[in-house]
Amino acid sequence: MPEPAKPTFLVDAYADPVLVRIEGRASFANSGSLKDFFTTMMKQGKQRFVVDFQRCTSMDSTFLGVLAGAALELRRLAPPGTLTLVRVGERNLELIRNLGLHRLATVDAGDFEMSFSGGAQPLDNQARTEIESARLVLEAHENLVATDAANAAKFQDVLAFLRNRVEQR
Repeated sequence: MPEPAKPTFLVDAYADPVLVRIEGRASFANSGSLKDFFTTMMKQGKQRFVVDFQRCTSMDSTFLGVLAGAALELRRLAPPGTLTLVRVGERNLELIRNLGLHRLATVDAGDFEMSFSGGAQPLDNQARTEIESARLVLEAHENLVATDAANAAKFQDVLAFLRNRVEQR
């Protein structure tokens, strides 16, 4: 399947659970829109989310940190919310497990029927300033450390660089 010209997230905010489909690469360049979407949906009382990885060609640690942050927020709700990752391919599953995200979210590598009953809408990827982008990436990596303390060693240089960058502003 060819990769879409512009990676995106398709969402159905009216479904229960809320549906998110990754189209193409999920990375620091487009994860801000997903973080904003999760925040908005939780403020509206949504507590159940499903993220479909079938068309996800690759992902980076910032994207995984955004997912971790959403999962951590969902756990703090009363009653706790849920994040389910479906149709996760072998490579993406390996990345999810290596960073400990499988401990926060339900991971289903099998078949899952994804139906956008309310219509699939692409998320707008809002432009962020350099400092806003640095804060997003920093927060995402801090979420990964909160997910699994072993991630601190993996990302210590990234965290130090980003903290320095954010503090300079």
